Amino acid sequence: MKLLDWLLDLVYPPRCAFCRRLLPDGVKGVCRFCESRLPFVPKDGQIQSFKNIDKCLAPLYYEGSVRESLHRYKFSSLTAYADIYSEFMGKCIDENGISCDIITWIPLSRRRLKKRGYDQAELLARLIAKRQGLDCIRLLKKLRDNPPQSGTGSPEKRKANVKGIYSCIKPELVKDRTILLIDDIVTTGATLSEAAGMLKKAGASAVYCAAVARSGK
Repeated sequence: MKLLDWLLDLVYPPRCAFCRRLLPDGVKGVCRFCESRLPFVPKDGQIQSFKNIDKCLAPLYYEGSVRESLHRYKFSSLTAYADIYSEFMGKCIDENGISCDIITWIPLSRRRLKKRGYDQAELLARLIAKRQGLDCIRLLKKLRDNPPQSGTGSPEKRKANVKGIYSCIKPELVKDRTILLIDDIVTTGATLSEAAGMLKKAGASAVYCAAVARSGK
């Protein structure tokens, strides 16, 4: 172990990303208790269908300790969680035989990115791209800072909230390509559907999506 890693572990002992228990030596990211009890989506139920999306995947359900973990990741700067999430996502992608040409992500607005300091979906996308040996390229731009989907309400209101909110900024890289679009959470699929629609309009031959967690069982 490098000296810096040792010092960091001494000052900030590694904890499970889900239950926050201290981790024993040699265990990274997730304790054995959580690893066996997390709300994993059954393999035969991992694929969801939404407008403009060929397949949408998520390895976990958005509930309990997973929900709390993702909130810490998004709002408390615990960006190290991206390593753990991307491992679960990568395994889910591989198990479902998803292959693509380019990986991209659902971008934050400029205002929200400045406030948060990082884009949680971009961190995931870059780690998954590294794992898959593929290019991770920003293909989408968010045109305005709309209200968060979590507080919008009904599926119809969520759909209206993201209507026309994304544009494809590199159509020359999208045409006739298969794209993997990354986000952190899938609820109604409205955000991913809208973004995927822009990629399809730019000529993408297929758009697959992957997230850490999805709502509903």
